[in-house]
Amino acid sequence: MFKEGFDNEQYLKLQSQKIKERISLFGEKLYLEFGGKLFDDFHASRVLPGFAPDSKIKMLIELKDEAEIIISINTADIEKNKVRGDLGITYDLDVLRLIDAFRGYGLYVGSVVMSRYKPNPAADAFKAKLENLGIKVYKHYSIDGYPHNIPLIVSDDGFGKNEYAETSRSLVIVTAPGPGSGKMATCLSQIYHENKMGIKSGYAKFETFPIWNIPLSHPVNLAYEAATADLADVNMIDPFHLEAYGETTVNYNRDVEVFPVLRAMFSGILGECPYKSPTDMGVNMAGFCIYDDDAICRAARQEIVRRYYNAVTNRRKGNGSDTEVQKIELLMRQLGITPDEERACVRAALAKSEENGGTPAVAIELNDGRIVTGKTSALLGASSAALLNALKAIAGIEKEVELISPEILSPIQTLKIQNLGNHNPRLHTDEVLIALAICAATNSEAKRAMDALPALRYAEVHSTVILSQVDNDTFRKLGVYLTTEPQYQTKKLFHR
Repeated sequence: MFKEGFDNEQYLKLQSQKIKERISLFGEKLYLEFGGKLFDDFHASRVLPGFAPDSKIKMLIELKDEAEIIISINTADIEKNKVRGDLGITYDLDVLRLIDAFRGYGLYVGSVVMSRYKPNPAADAFKAKLENLGIKVYKHYSIDGYPHNIPLIVSDDGFGKNEYAETSRSLVIVTAPGPGSGKMATCLSQIYHENKMGIKSGYAKFETFPIWNIPLSHPVNLAYEAATADLADVNMIDPFHLEAYGETTVNYNRDVEVFPVLRAMFSGILGECPYKSPTDMGVNMAGFCIYDDDAICRAARQEIVRRYYNAVTNRRKGNGSDTEVQKIELLMRQLGITPDEERACVRAALAKSEENGGTPAVAIELNDGRIVTGKTSALLGASSAALLNALKAIAGIEKEVELISPEILSPIQTLKIQNLGNHNPRLHTDEVLIALAICAATNSEAKRAMDALPALRYAEVHSTVILSQVDNDTFRKLGVYLTTEPQYQTKKLFHR
C-alpha cells in the first residue's frame, strides 16, 4: 500500500540552499559530482515515497546559465553492454538519452569522459559515434593502486596521463548513467590538471544515498546497498568524521577509501583540505525531509525485496551472479524479512498459480491494499488478465463485465497468428490496452477502465514467471513496481 513519507518541497528548498553555499566556498570553478540519477532518480522515489524523480534537475535549471555537464561512463560497462535496470537500455545508449534530455531542459553538455579506458572495439566504436555527432570525448585511464597509491595517483603518471576535458563555465556537473562510472575520479583528475594550469577549482558531492544522518542499519541505507550489490558497495561509519567531530555519520566504502586522495589533492591546491571527512564534502539534506519514518521503512524494505527478485531473475537469465544474490539475501536476513512475507502480491500470485495447476499467474496490490489476480487463458496472458482486473477494481466495475468486445479481440489474434507469424494468440499488456482504448470510444465501462489507468501508479505487481520484454516495458511505463519469479513459462532454451 503506497503512502508518502518524504517532503519534496522542503527538500528542494534545503538542497538548493546548500548547493549555493558550496559554490560560494570556492574560487573560479566548482566540480559538483551528482550521484544517482540526475533527472529520473526512480530509486529515490521508491525508497523515499514523496520524492520527485526530477527534483535534482529542477534545482539545476535555476543555475543553467553558469553550469555545464560532463557525462562519465566506465569503458568496461560499454564492453559488457551493462543495462540500466529501470529503463532496460544499455549504459552507452543512456549517455545519448541523457544528452538529449539535458539539452531539452536547456542545459549545456560539454563532453563525455570514458573512464578506465582501454582499447576495445565496442568502446572505440562508441567514441567514434559520439565524435561524429559533434560531442567531445576524453579518455581517462586506470591507475595502478587506485585509490590508495596517492604518490602515483597525484602525479603526471597518474591523473596526469588523463586527457583534460576543456570546460568553460564556473559550475561543472559530473554525472553518469549509473554507479561505478568514474564520476569522482573525473572530478579529481580535472582539479589536478587545473591546479597545474593555475586555475583554482573545488569539489563537492551531491549524493542522495546513503543518507548520512540516519542510522547505518536503517532500511533506506540498506536498500542502497541492495541497489549496488553488483558493485560490492558497503555502507559504513565515516571514521574521518567521527575523529574530527566526535559525531557518527554514514558514508560508503568507496568515498571513505578515496578521501585520502581528495585530502592530498586539496592540500596541494590550497595548502590545506577544506574538508575533514567524506561527509563534509557531501551536500545531502534528504534526511531532514523524512516526516513518516514508518512509511519510509516499509518502502525501503519493499525495494530490497524487489532488488532480490531482480538479482535472482538476472541470474536465471545468465546476466547476474551468486555474489549479488547472496549480498541481498544477507540484507534481508539483517532486517528479518522474507520475500513472500513482505510482499502480499507474491503470496497472492503463488497461491493463484497453485490453484490453477501451476499455470502462470500475476497478482497486483493496489494502493488501497486490495489485491487482484490474473491467470493465463485462451485470450489473455496472466499479465493482461491481471491488468484488466485491476482497472475494473479501481473503476468499480464488476469482474464479470466484458470490457473488450470479441469483435475487437478476434481480428487482433488473427493478425498476430496469420500475418505476423506469432504462435501465441494471447494478447500482451500493450495489445490489451490498445484494444481497451478502441472499445472506450463506444463503451462507457471501457472508458471508465481507461480513466483508472493513472491510479495504477505505485502498485506492487508479482508474476510467477519471467515476463516478455513487452510486458515488462508496459508495467514500467504505467509506473508499477514489478517483480517476477526466476522461472520461464516454458523449458525452451531461447526466450524472447
